[in-house]
Amino acid sequence: MAYDKGLAQIMRDDLCDVIGISVKKLFGGLAFMYAGHMVCGIHKDGAMFRVGKDQEAEAKAIEGAGDMMFTGRKMGGLIDVTDEAFVDDNRRALCMGMALLHAQSLPPKS
Repeated sequence: MAYDKGLAQIMRDDLCDVIGISVKKLFGGLAFMYAGHMVCGIHKDGAMFRVGKDQEAEAKAIEGAGDMMFTGRKMGGLIDVTDEAFVDDNRRALCMGMALLHAQSLPPKS
């Protein structure tokens, strides 16, 4: 599995106080889940956040955030962030906040 373990640790640290977070291997990387819904993840090229379609435009306005592409297709409701944006605590916190808000708004999966 090819992903940056340092980026994964930053996400773990950011989410350590959130009750209900689990980690799942997904798409060759790691996905951080809340009640069965993806919040964010680490993939071979960096990090992504599932902010939901309603918050996607707002999230992409954050410097270093853009469309999440998978197998050549844009993934609606997800954003990809540059390494520079990810290591910036403020920008990452904005993305993480939107992603958590989205996941917490969804009914738990069984």
